[in-house]
Amino acid sequence: MKSKPKFETRAIKSIQSDLTNVKPVSTPIYLSSTFERNPDGSYEDNFQYSRGDNPNRRILENSIAQLENGEVCFAFSSGMAAISAILQSLKTGDHVILPDDAYYNIYALTTDVFDRWGLDVTIVDMSDLKQVKGAIKDNTVMIWAETPSNPQLKITDIQELTTITKTHNIILVVDNTWPSPVLQNPLTLGANIVMHSTTKYFGGHSDVLGGCVVLRENNEHANRIHSIQKNMGAVPSPFDCWLIARGIQTLHLRVTAQTKSAHELALYLEAHPKIDQVLYPGLKSHPQHHIAVKQMKNGYGAMLSVIVKGDQQNATDVSNKLEHFTAATSLGAVESLVEHRLSVEGPDSKTPDNLLRISVGLENIDDLINDWQQALK
Repeated sequence: MKSKPKFETRAIKSIQSDLTNVKPVSTPIYLSSTFERNPDGSYEDNFQYSRGDNPNRRILENSIAQLENGEVCFAFSSGMAAISAILQSLKTGDHVILPDDAYYNIYALTTDVFDRWGLDVTIVDMSDLKQVKGAIKDNTVMIWAETPSNPQLKITDIQELTTITKTHNIILVVDNTWPSPVLQNPLTLGANIVMHSTTKYFGGHSDVLGGCVVLRENNEHANRIHSIQKNMGAVPSPFDCWLIARGIQTLHLRVTAQTKSAHELALYLEAHPKIDQVLYPGLKSHPQHHIAVKQMKNGYGAMLSVIVKGDQQNATDVSNKLEHFTAATSLGAVESLVEHRLSVEGPDSKTPDNLLRISVGLENIDDLINDWQQALK
């Protein structure tokens, strides 16, 4: 007769699920780090160990690939991990062209880390295609674009850049974090790779870190990215994947609503006598507005920057007076944020010292405009 297991054994075995026909409406969180093998040594759906793959991560990757019109997506533990993986897929001596206005940590990454690896980098104004063409060398393998740029919201013509990269057999990467696929699809416009900080609009609630790399084709370069993801191990947890996937379900609603409010706020601030300039591609005053009209859809994004009349202290004073805009780093979530960018980026930054970067959330637009009205008195 089979003996009854002792308490310790029952405590472990009694909670192991044998429910095979359950179909929950909400996706479960698969927190397991490892998966049971079949008697023949195989694995169900090839799930072996969560560093290599996990159901929540696979769901997230499949979703983002579909939304960006790509063949394959790889999720990472942060946007910087995604950027690092793309650069790690290159080799010593390769040349990369970067924009002069982009997320400042990419410059720190290339200087502090990849410079020692022998990566050759040139920085140009990516909105000036003549500068881009002039920077191309025999060893140029990649052009990195960020449009709209961070924090000055320059616009790069993706289709024209694609013409250049195809001519020289160069990989075009576009950071599509700010527009999200709701507003812009660089792969459809001809780019090879899209990356996101999924912390931002995909997650949408300031409660998760993540990044992803989407490739238009599941090719050899995709295999290299996959190898880096698996072997370097900078992958998001199942819970993080679940949070980002949950955010995707409301992505379109959030981004379109935030974009509408941002455009209204931009129009108000552009007319205000204490604002020197509003940087927003939806304004006709923006120097690349015509390009934004051509390549963006459903609006021009929920990010804008303003140049406050006066110096850094004037800009800081305004941000401190705002009541509905939290002074904090990051963007893309439901709450509105404001940030003095130069103080974050450091003395080597080209960001004007009186620039405030604004992430418009889901608060009532009248409240947001009234808040700026009182802060600028």
